[in-house]
Amino acid sequence: MIVEAHTIEIKYSDFHFAFCSNQCRELFLANPHLYIGYPGHKAPKQRGVQVVKRRHFRLEQPLTSLECDFLTNDLRNMMGIHEVHVDGILIEIAMTYDLMVVTAEQIEARLAEIGLKLGEEWSERLRRGFVHFMEEFEVLGLEEPPCRI
Repeated sequence: MIVEAHTIEIKYSDFHFAFCSNQCRELFLANPHLYIGYPGHKAPKQRGVQVVKRRHFRLEQPLTSLECDFLTNDLRNMMGIHEVHVDGILIEIAMTYDLMVVTAEQIEARLAEIGLKLGEEWSERLRRGFVHFMEEFEVLGLEEPPCRI
């Protein structure tokens, strides 16, 4: 993606990188070699790797149909989200997204930014924590350095 210089920029390993959004910057900083690779070895993102996830997020309170439409459009505008379905009766959001572009944790942060609360029961918090752990572990597994012989 081409972005204007100095929008969201960092220096990493003596190179300057500019990002289209804070979402992309956060992902890069968490696992830079997923995106830039190692000398002589392409990164998973450079090879076109996608890690498609389907998750459900349970909200604490039901939404009106207007709120469902707003939420659906807002989430679809996040990079990496392929599909969003909001069920106001079950108070549940089902979505498909690419873990190489967006994480469940970033999606949850966006929900909080627009004023929505996720379910706070201990089992729901535990489930979300487990999802965060599994996504982080899966991404770290993709960032293997090249073998040195």
